[in-house]
Amino acid sequence: MEGGGLHPGMARPHHHGRSHPQAGGRTLAPAGHPAVSEGQTLTGESLLVRYANLVKLPHTLFALPFALLGVLAASMQAPVTAQVVGLVVVAFSGARWVAMGFNRIADRDFDARNPRTASRELPRGALTLRQAWGSVVLAAALFVWASAGLNRLCLLLSPVALAWITLYSLSKRFTWWPHLWLGLSLAIAPVGGYLAVTGRWSTPWWLLLLVTLAVATWVAGFDIFYALPDA
Repeated sequence: MEGGGLHPGMARPHHHGRSHPQAGGRTLAPAGHPAVSEGQTLTGESLLVRYANLVKLPHTLFALPFALLGVLAASMQAPVTAQVVGLVVVAFSGARWVAMGFNRIADRDFDARNPRTASRELPRGALTLRQAWGSVVLAAALFVWASAGLNRLCLLLSPVALAWITLYSLSKRFTWWPHLWLGLSLAIAPVGGYLAVTGRWSTPWWLLLLVTLAVATWVAGFDIFYALPDA
């Protein structure tokens, strides 16, 4: 997952345009302001490429090791099968699609007025809102299906995980700590990877807490740097 700007209360004027109190701290471009091409996107206009760019699909590969870290830690407590690893990959990919897709939907109006994000798929009309929602719903169903295939605990916790990662998009409106919220969202990955293998909390009990703290602060720190151009 990636962040999307500073807290609303941190919005302030910028020489490229004006700040909006509801824009998550993003700088809003005046009408007619040329869009800036956003990096880390795939080239092409096929439907597959547009969906991949909507959720920054290549980033999933870079974030996946967080989930696999949990699997690796759990391997000291229980055997790991290829099926479990496959379901973890599917669950993580589905959850990340939900988080990114919902974030793009929630921020589409703000993105349209920010030169850095105006070229994203929803603001420029490359995908419709219905198409974006459809992909998010399918990804959520895939996540729950994979969680059910792992164990009962993962299935029971799947709605909690989905709620947390989607609320990140709204946390930018009502909290000063959206970066930490994002970090905790990604910290779900190693915890989920561990629970997928063992079906129970870690031994020793502090192991998953330590991993959660490490991942959350790592991601939150990088997200602050990511948001600085919009300050």
